[in-house]
Amino acid sequence: MASIIKNDKRVTNAWCMYDWANSVFPLTITSALFPIYWNAQTKNGVDILGMHLTDSILFAYCLSFAFVVIALINPLLSGIADSAGNKKSFMKAFVYIGAMSCFAMYFFDSQHVYIGIITFILGTIGYAGSIVFYNAYLPEIATEDRYDQLSAKGFAMGYIGGVLLLLINLIMVLKPSLIFNVQPYIDGLMASDPTLTAADAMVKANKHFAGHASRIAFVAVGIWWLGFSLIPFYYLPKNSGGGNKLSLSKGYHELIKVYHAVKASPLIKKYLTAFFFYSMGVQTVMYVAASFADKELHMPSDKLIITILLIQLIAVAGAYLFSKVSKMIGNLKALLVLTLIWIGICIAAYFVYSISAFYVLAAVVGSVMGGIQSLSRSTFAKMIPGNSVDNASYFSFYEFSEKVAVAIGTFSFGFIEHMMRNMNGEISMRYSVLSLVVFFLIGSVLLFKIRNEKIED
Repeated sequence: MASIIKNDKRVTNAWCMYDWANSVFPLTITSALFPIYWNAQTKNGVDILGMHLTDSILFAYCLSFAFVVIALINPLLSGIADSAGNKKSFMKAFVYIGAMSCFAMYFFDSQHVYIGIITFILGTIGYAGSIVFYNAYLPEIATEDRYDQLSAKGFAMGYIGGVLLLLINLIMVLKPSLIFNVQPYIDGLMASDPTLTAADAMVKANKHFAGHASRIAFVAVGIWWLGFSLIPFYYLPKNSGGGNKLSLSKGYHELIKVYHAVKASPLIKKYLTAFFFYSMGVQTVMYVAASFADKELHMPSDKLIITILLIQLIAVAGAYLFSKVSKMIGNLKALLVLTLIWIGICIAAYFVYSISAFYVLAAVVGSVMGGIQSLSRSTFAKMIPGNSVDNASYFSFYEFSEKVAVAIGTFSFGFIEHMMRNMNGEISMRYSVLSLVVFFLIGSVLLFKIRNEKIED
């Protein structure tokens, strides 16, 4: 295998382009447009496995199932990434799975709900699976002193790319007349109802074509993802790292090794337990926020998507804010403050009934969302001992814990809504949101117990 020249600008820039390529999936599909379209197509519920599930319950269960699969195969993928010299082939395979799932979402409508279920799950798996191999390239294409800079550049490019396509898709969904010939439909409306004004007819036409525009937006995600992935596919080395021997068990062995190391460190054990519980709450809120605003508050799509964009902007500022707070009071105390704020958010969400109140709540969510994610990762990094096992193995365990937390959190959210519906016939997500307080409360108690521990290097 030919040696790889590290810090080659063509290669590192191409690596960053994959962030630009794939970030459109979590923003457009997981967070913004797809949940709204999903609720519209499944508003009457779906009969599956002998159960009648409402839109939000089914969405939560699909997310949970996808993350269970991801959690189970992630160590397998990590082992492959470390041992085999063909990362690019595996990365391509998951990109193809994800992008093709986005293409197939075009055929998802109220008459073909199973297409939506299957493509959403496969798309999520394709996205998460490709990230494993993408991350594994970093230490092979750059020297250690460039890791932070390169990771930050990739994150920034991903954010810009995701927001850019979401804005394009938003314009397309809100103004379908820009891509469809809506005039015949408008003429038909006005002919059938002479009292209808041209402006009102245009509003009805935009609403009529919005669903079709959403399906084209899903296809646009696949085209963007696959199209821009061709750049890293071309420049990233074909055979890198590891050797030619494929190991299917290495990742699981590393997880077990780190698990025993964590058991031997009381501080890491307590911190990871706290992280596991409050992550159930944080990640679940992030995934169901759009569904909650759409279903409980009947928030217009344009206002909801703009709110999601603003949350992302505020999250960046929040990450910087709480990094400064952590310097003043320490990481663990800062995380304790954050989890207490999250408890307040969940309680407040139960009583939110107006769009204006949701805006205020969304601003608070944005301010703590970026902070708790960035601070959780940096806090864990400071706890990793330098003489036990390598950092990559520890973070593989960290990511595994987070994915299991997402699976349990989203399943619990859907299950509670499902049970409450069976008990009193009320279809509401509010009880599920309120139940997340339990996860944050457990995390807060555990953080309180270790708040005075010194973890800084």
